[in-house]
Amino acid sequence: MSITRKPRIAIDMDEVLADTIDKFIELYKQRHSHEVILADMHGMEIGQALPPHLSSTVRPYVNERGFFRDIKVMPGSQEVVKALMERYDVYIASAAMEFKYSLEDKQAWLEEHFPFISWTNIIFCGHKILDVDIMIDDRIKNFVTFNGRKLLYTSPHNVLIDGFERVNNWQDVADKLLNR
Repeated sequence: MSITRKPRIAIDMDEVLADTIDKFIELYKQRHSHEVILADMHGMEIGQALPPHLSSTVRPYVNERGFFRDIKVMPGSQEVVKALMERYDVYIASAAMEFKYSLEDKQAWLEEHFPFISWTNIIFCGHKILDVDIMIDDRIKNFVTFNGRKLLYTSPHNVLIDGFERVNNWQDVADKLLNR
């Protein structure tokens, strides 16, 4: 007996569903009166875009309770993820183990902004060793052992990376995965 299943998609959270860079920009503006300009981050991590006296503050900030809780939702992501769920088995896969309160914050964030995704389709992990057909992520390190279709979601830190199928926004995701 053969059981058919929908294709599986794993979607990252930070810089794919959640606008973490915007959170950092606001944080440095509020706490340090320092303006981080998104256009100046071309090919850089947030810490590289900061003056030397602030670069060591990134890690402590992401380890604060609530850091991941109030991040803005990427425009269009909710609507496209809902549409993807009609054609695919959608999983949210986030490396939520690295930072102290990340798991708790990310779970609450997903419950608020993506309540239509069942807890059974949320994968909080360290390394993303996943049995899915398509992965949407902003970090190429998550593609190293992955053999399926890789969609690199554009973020300032990865704009100089070539060799991957790229999506710049959620409309690009819809165009590639829904309009066929």
